Amino acid sequence: MAGRRDRFQQFSERGIVIAILVGIIIGCVCTILLPNDFFNSGSSKVGPGSGESPEQVKMLKSEFAIISEKNAELSKQVRELTEKVLLAEEGTVIKAGPFGTVTGLRTNPTVVPDESVNPRLAKLLEKVAVNKEIIVVLANSNVKPMLEVQIASVKRVGIQNYMVVPLDDSIEGFCKSNEVAYYKRDPDKAVDDVGKSGSGLAVSGLKFRVLREFLQLGYGVLLSDVDIVFLQNPFGHLYRDSDVESMSDGHDNNTAYGFNDVFDDPTMGQSRYVYTARIWVFNSGFFYLRPTLPSIELLDRVTDTLSKSGGWDQAVFNEHLFYPSHPGYTGLHASKRVMDIYEFMNSRFLFKTVRKNQELKKLKPVIVHVNYHRDKLIRMQAAVDFYVNGKQDALDSFSDGTIE
Repeated sequence: MAGRRDRFQQFSERGIVIAILVGIIIGCVCTILLPNDFFNSGSSKVGPGSGESPEQVKMLKSEFAIISEKNAELSKQVRELTEKVLLAEEGTVIKAGPFGTVTGLRTNPTVVPDESVNPRLAKLLEKVAVNKEIIVVLANSNVKPMLEVQIASVKRVGIQNYMVVPLDDSIEGFCKSNEVAYYKRDPDKAVDDVGKSGSGLAVSGLKFRVLREFLQLGYGVLLSDVDIVFLQNPFGHLYRDSDVESMSDGHDNNTAYGFNDVFDDPTMGQSRYVYTARIWVFNSGFFYLRPTLPSIELLDRVTDTLSKSGGWDQAVFNEHLFYPSHPGYTGLHASKRVMDIYEFMNSRFLFKTVRKNQELKKLKPVIVHVNYHRDKLIRMQAAVDFYVNGKQDALDSFSDGTIE
């Protein structure tokens, strides 16, 4: 019975479309053949004996030419609609093209913006966002010195679409006094308690909950931790061809973009070698999300896992991005892109490799993220001295890693 009803519904929908097409065709024909009688049955016909002057006949011929041109355009539209109906009847089957020409869909459609989710945030984003995109930073008083360095870098570069989500009153006051756009969330005890007094790890996990409303409102979000210095405007360096575009914790092309890693088990004899595909994790402190369903599902999954099981938000972030579907688990179908490690540079790459290479030192990254080191503030300041103030030895005194 269900199948019969579906077929009846499909037949009815096709019937309606075909009826509309037939109506358009009849209207076009009548407009051309009976330009006067169709709309004004009481008017006299045009002809040699109708008393029309040569000027009027010429004008009517001109009108007829215009109508004929419009009819040609309508006919084209009718053909296009007919083709769509035929495709619908065939089940929209897509045929594969010649070898080397076939590509799958990579960019999911954006969600329909829903301002009812948060009208106050929607009005604020209309003023601050640029091209429906925004940088979002969560901060409390514990990270205020780093936030000051970051905001100074944002203003220096001239980034307009930058917004802080203050997690306590002190940061809200700081944003007001420094004319920095901010969004103070509605009271939420569970979130506010963590935001005001929680550790950096706990605060980091809040961002997945907070970002959801930005995506629902139809905005692309570039999430940034506070231990990041902006040296160029990042929006000019995004591809926007994936749901998630993230910087990497990798320190070279292999670790950032993927490589074959051979597992060796001598007890297996001739089958001792197993090839595995590896990639170093996406960094959950700097990533761009397009406003798509997979992006929102990612936020929901990470938030749900952290609320139920806890853990490190970056590990959970990567598990949901990369774990495939398997028995008992349905994987996330989100498209992914790794940012250029020479442009979006982590501090391991900077201090272990870049500062020791004279050619790499000439490159100016888009950002420097001091994610690998605990002495974050002084390394952020050193990056500013090196890349902005031209102090060539600003990075030299630091160790490769953090000295305990």
